[in-house]
Amino acid sequence: MGRALHPVNARLDDHLPTDHKLSQVYRVGAGLTGLLLVVFGILGLIDQIGFFDTGGDTVLALNTNGALSVLSICIGALLFFGMVVGGTFASTLNIVLGVLFIASGFVNLALLDTGLNFLAFRIQNVLFSFVVGVMLMWFGMYGRVGSALPHDNPYWRARHPEQAAREDRARHVQGRGRAPVVHGRCP
Repeated sequence: MGRALHPVNARLDDHLPTDHKLSQVYRVGAGLTGLLLVVFGILGLIDQIGFFDTGGDTVLALNTNGALSVLSICIGALLFFGMVVGGTFASTLNIVLGVLFIASGFVNLALLDTGLNFLAFRIQNVLFSFVVGVMLMWFGMYGRVGSALPHDNPYWRARHPEQAAREDRARHVQGRGRAPVVHGRCP
């Protein structure tokens, strides 16, 4: 029953050293996206648009208001924090925020022509949310999911501990100059 509830014996946030080469991908994704959001937010605040103004003020071809600008700066700062921490934290943060951006796109698409559109979204903002969400998810999932992960990948090793241990033993034996033992026999 435990295997059905937890089919993989690995938590995705426990198996990547902070200095692993995959961490660079997660850091770059978080940093570039965070920079884009912070610049957008600062430009929105510089224009001194009302906090909940829905009058159609644009920054970088996206509709904005003070609330959206502040929210963008906060999320950008969170992504910068993820960039600094790196490792699986940055990867998980990218994935979670990517899903939230996609969800935000759908929610704000439903609210476009209603009085509940307090972030002043327009269709270009919705499309931007979808693009940023997919981009963040791609950066976060890079090297974590897929059918062809290399066997030295820490996530593959965590999902296949028995096979990883066998491969480690075989490498250790080969490194000492003897042929590996396969299923109790010498090849």
